Amino acid sequence: MIKDFFTYGEKVEGYDVRVINEREARAAAGILFALGLLSLTNAVMLSHGIVTRYFISFFTLDFLIRVINPSYSPSMLLGRFFVQNQTPEYVGAAQKRFAWGLGLLLALPMFYLLVINWQPNPIKVLICIICLLLLLSESAFSICLGCKIYNLVMPAKATHCPGGVCEIKRKEKIQTFNTAQKIIAFSTLITILVGTYAYMYKLENKTHIGEFVSQAMMSQEELKAQEEREYQKELEAFEKDDEF
Repeated sequence: MIKDFFTYGEKVEGYDVRVINEREARAAAGILFALGLLSLTNAVMLSHGIVTRYFISFFTLDFLIRVINPSYSPSMLLGRFFVQNQTPEYVGAAQKRFAWGLGLLLALPMFYLLVINWQPNPIKVLICIICLLLLLSESAFSICLGCKIYNLVMPAKATHCPGGVCEIKRKEKIQTFNTAQKIIAFSTLITILVGTYAYMYKLENKTHIGEFVSQAMMSQEELKAQEEREYQKELEAFEKDDEF
């Protein structure tokens, strides 16, 4: 029983390496992404850190269990519940374990700095955003960056990667873009980036982190205009107090 617990991945007929179900992994990444985005929004926009502390604690524990045995990971089990009626997509367990190990390396210092010793700053928020982007790339696009790093540093190359990217192949016609499709895709990306910028710039800041991000995106003229507005507010408040 103990030996089975520490045996990583499943043995499936027709595969020369131990595997895991990529559908479960993607579902789990989507669940963590949704929870992480909620916690980051609460922390940065609403100055509410308790959700972030709970999420980072859960994230750290979940990835620790994944590195030991993903069959008992809470998020993976939730993912299994939602995709249990779908045909499994098997991928190599070794490269996924390596990728989740990198995730754990990101989670451990965040656990100390944002749970045990609450000290938020822009760099730590950036690390959280990187984690969210990695979860998004896995859940939405089936892109495992850790799996790519695995092939760069490990002597034995990975096989059975998500989407079959480890095997050399030519793109099918349906995977390519014509000119109109390129324009539409590029325009959509630019619209999303501009919308995100406008949201962060115009939303009233509730925390020092939010103010830092907003000011970092301002030009010198905008910063001077903001300082002038703040000066006028302070002057008006002083004059009102002086009247009494």
